[in-house]
Amino acid sequence: MTELFKAVTITEARKIISAHYSGPKKTEMIPLLSAQGRRLAEEVRAKEDVPGFTRSTVDGFAVQARDTFGASEGLPDYLEIAGEVFMGEEPKGRLETGQVWQIATGGMLPAGADAVVMVEYTENLEEKIIGVVRPVAPGENVIRQGEDIAAGSLVLPFSHCVKAHDLGVLAAAGVTAVKVFCPLRVGIVSTGDEVVPPEEKPVPGKVRDINSYALYGAVTEAGGQPHLYGIVRDDFHRVRESLSAALSENDLVMLSGGSSVGTRDVAREAINSLGNPGVLFHGLSIQPGKPTIGAAIEGKLVFGLPGHPASALVVFHLLVAPLLYKGSYYEEENGFWEFPLTAQITRNIRSAPGREDFIRVKLFLRQGNLYAEPILGKSGLITTLVKANGLARITAGKEGVEAGETVEVKLF
Repeated sequence: MTELFKAVTITEARKIISAHYSGPKKTEMIPLLSAQGRRLAEEVRAKEDVPGFTRSTVDGFAVQARDTFGASEGLPDYLEIAGEVFMGEEPKGRLETGQVWQIATGGMLPAGADAVVMVEYTENLEEKIIGVVRPVAPGENVIRQGEDIAAGSLVLPFSHCVKAHDLGVLAAAGVTAVKVFCPLRVGIVSTGDEVVPPEEKPVPGKVRDINSYALYGAVTEAGGQPHLYGIVRDDFHRVRESLSAALSENDLVMLSGGSSVGTRDVAREAINSLGNPGVLFHGLSIQPGKPTIGAAIEGKLVFGLPGHPASALVVFHLLVAPLLYKGSYYEEENGFWEFPLTAQITRNIRSAPGREDFIRVKLFLRQGNLYAEPILGKSGLITTLVKANGLARITAGKEGVEAGETVEVKLF
């Protein structure tokens, strides 16, 4: 067993967890329109070129580019209108030297053409003759066959989380179903003799259950499937029973409360009694979120989150959300994706040496610069998160930041 509150860094915690967790394994085939927000269980490659033919990007006239070289308003090139491209049809015939074919945006270039002159740069002279007043280069105003996606090329990589625009590229490639990972099932257990359901009016000494609902929403946003297991009193047997049920029905379990020092806190003992290896660490060198438990039980993860709502959600975003969204933790060199923004902090913030601090901030623009205004308040105040729209990170090597200093920010 790890000694109580021998705090580890976030990086160390992630390495410890990764060593005991292999990620999601269950997959399923789903229709394309159900794939948004899901993570691909295999790469997708194009079976054919996109577009499948060379097409115009403007309304105008298909030409052989060399027929327009030297054209100007003072000395147009005169070309014969020899045909017209009809939308949705393959051109019947071939464009020869000295000819043009009328074509609309998206139309298929006839054989022999290699560019399109915009209609704005032509003038009508006779019924079958136009003057081109500006030259075009080969390939101008044209998308070539396979220019967007070449047959056999990678469309989307393994583990990619499908976005709205990805649905379009998959449809273009003729993909109507994709293989995705099944979302992780996440059990949520709330503990504490002082916690009551939100529909119940708390008497003095009691508080409504905030964490179950906040974590339920956080899991949903991260792509998991949350399942609530209610409120459990601070009793070893009850906590153990609830955790056991949650573990049997889920891939990952979060227990909020019961992780701090105290004679009535039983989370650690209950987790260790459920199987091996048990508790992996107890304590993170961060603020807020220090009294966090990380555990593994027979290949499944258990997180003991602090009882304070702000602390619980900060730890969720750092340790749990990446597993739900990505299936694993980001590599260190890709840490940009977790804290992608930089902003100027608006006030001095102190930090203890050797500890990472995560400050709730409200971002705003002023004269083209991005600023982060700290939302100060104790970690038990849920409204500090409501007012904030991101987390600013103060690294462990610093003892704080001064107003005007640049900080890295993660958006909620």
